[in-house]
Amino acid sequence: MFKKNITVAIISCLITITIFVASSVQAQLPSLQNLREYREILGQMQPHSQEFGCIRLDGRCLFKIVSTTPSELSERIQVIQSRFNDISSVYLEDETTQFNIRKQQNGNLWDIYIEVRGKERTIENEDARLLTITRQDAEAYGVNVPTRADQIIEVLERGFQQARQQRQPGFLARQGIIAAIVSVAIILSSLPISRWIRRLRKSRQQLAPSESSRSAPISTQLTQRQHWNIKEIQYRLLQLLRILLWGGGILYVLFLFPHTRVIYTLIIVAIRIPLIIVGVGILTYLFIRLSYALIARFVSTFFGSTYVLSMRANQRTQLRVNTITRIGRSVVTVIWTGIGILVAFSVAGVNVAPLLAGAGILGLAISLASQNLIKDAINGFFILLEDQYAVGDVIKVGEVDGLVENMNLRITQLRDAAGRLITVPNSEIRIVANLSSQWSRADLNIPIAYHTDVDKALHLISHVAEEMSQDSLWQEKILESPQVLGVDNFEDRGIIIKVWIKTEPLKQWEVSREFRRRIAIAFKRAGIPILPPQQQVWLNRHSNGAGTDKEESIYSD
Repeated sequence: MFKKNITVAIISCLITITIFVASSVQAQLPSLQNLREYREILGQMQPHSQEFGCIRLDGRCLFKIVSTTPSELSERIQVIQSRFNDISSVYLEDETTQFNIRKQQNGNLWDIYIEVRGKERTIENEDARLLTITRQDAEAYGVNVPTRADQIIEVLERGFQQARQQRQPGFLARQGIIAAIVSVAIILSSLPISRWIRRLRKSRQQLAPSESSRSAPISTQLTQRQHWNIKEIQYRLLQLLRILLWGGGILYVLFLFPHTRVIYTLIIVAIRIPLIIVGVGILTYLFIRLSYALIARFVSTFFGSTYVLSMRANQRTQLRVNTITRIGRSVVTVIWTGIGILVAFSVAGVNVAPLLAGAGILGLAISLASQNLIKDAINGFFILLEDQYAVGDVIKVGEVDGLVENMNLRITQLRDAAGRLITVPNSEIRIVANLSSQWSRADLNIPIAYHTDVDKALHLISHVAEEMSQDSLWQEKILESPQVLGVDNFEDRGIIIKVWIKTEPLKQWEVSREFRRRIAIAFKRAGIPILPPQQQVWLNRHSNGAGTDKEESIYSD
């Protein structure tokens, strides 16, 4: 309760400070006209406005000039801005300096002169010529040349008066107070934001996937993923808010003073394109995370209403959900990343229409040339839809088998018993054997010698199987009572007795090894031998026609 009261008090203070600052700086904020001028300054970086440029005083755009080509515009701006900087520096170095702005006709054009008379330096005559108003400068604003010259003179007079006024001690003192208030407001605002960031960081760590969470029900895992992505979005947004708070505050303080306003303008112009690209990247990341949360929400709703999540169903559903969400996240990431790249190009001034047209043509060419990719994607979609297998299953495809480590709409990757990673295109998967869907079976063939009492062996095998199924270490892995099917075959190893044990998915090999171990111990105690493959030798004695007997050996395997 105490922490909530502190938070409310801080927010109230911030609102009060904001109102006070707004009322105090209202006279200092740029007018709508100046805002349009700043927008035009930033507009110089865009390709469609390369023929327009600004002449600035203290970082402010006083008036714009026009040229036919970007190179000519750049050269003209450099010359005029250099002259204007010399004139303004002489005028602003002393309060007693006077200026006179006049226009003079030069054929069909008009020249603007700014004569400055100071104690130490004077600019007049030809050195006072600032620029020549061209017909293009006038036509860009829909007026004639003399009218445009009068407009620029009015803007220059107002700009000089404002620059002189903003260098007065009283004005600088007020701006300093405003800068101090803004700095305190930024610090007070950043304190609760930093606390919320630390709190969200701890929440993210608690919701992060762990070994214990993987054994939880699938509905719990999906809810946990959804909450983690929401916390991640909140965490990144607060980080972004803190950066914007400090960055915007510093820029505003630089804007308050005429001596630093040039730095403010340079920073804005320099970071505009990179800042927009970074902003698009952050928004793309946030949209990706939001899509992850929506995927988890959708899958949780669908599977929660479709399946009764018992322990066995949970394990199978978990495999399927993990596969679907993994592929869904991959598709969403590719889509949002592509959109983010196009938006970044667009806001940076690049015409994306040719890129989209080229991408469409390229996509059509790829689709025609790579029809197997389409087959892979279609077959992969039906594999997911029909739940033929999922990541974590053990499958057999043709001559290869192994654990499914990764799959998407194009390929399936298997890890076989030798540790080899086998990649199979989905279009090549026609017949697949899933060894771990829903449940598995240990298929055991127990050999006994031909002279062994079969009934005694069957009774002993049944006893060992029942004893193992009741063992607390194995009863969770064995789903049903083992089935001793009886004598299955006669082979060179002896009489084959077949046993089936229904197990949890992927537990059949583990159960088989333990059952064989117990059978070997039980047979040894009961004196029942487990013979290797046997060979019999038959000896026949017969006459060879010469009065002698010959012994012939016949081997049977």
